[in-house]
Amino acid sequence: MIASSFSQTIFLILQIISIAGAAYAIFHALRQRADAFPATGKLTKNAWLGILAVGLLLTLIGPIVIMFWIIGVVAIAVYLVDVRPKIDGIQRGPRW
Repeated sequence: MIASSFSQTIFLILQIISIAGAAYAIFHALRQRADAFPATGKLTKNAWLGILAVGLLLTLIGPIVIMFWIIGVVAIAVYLVDVRPKIDGIQRGPRW
């Protein structure tokens, strides 16, 4: 009983973190200029917004099928770890 409750609590915490990350990623993508995305060699802004929206939906239905949650988290993580730093680098310019 306790182990089941503990694992459910951990999964709930992870799900809340992933939903917050998705919301942050969508908010970040919405605020960026559309031409910054192709300038970094990544997909277009609309494509990333679509990927992030689907990722958010998949994390929301994560408790039903855990594989959906994992796919959503991976999509969100790719944006946050790979795309966001490059977009921010383009927007800010070179750092000296």
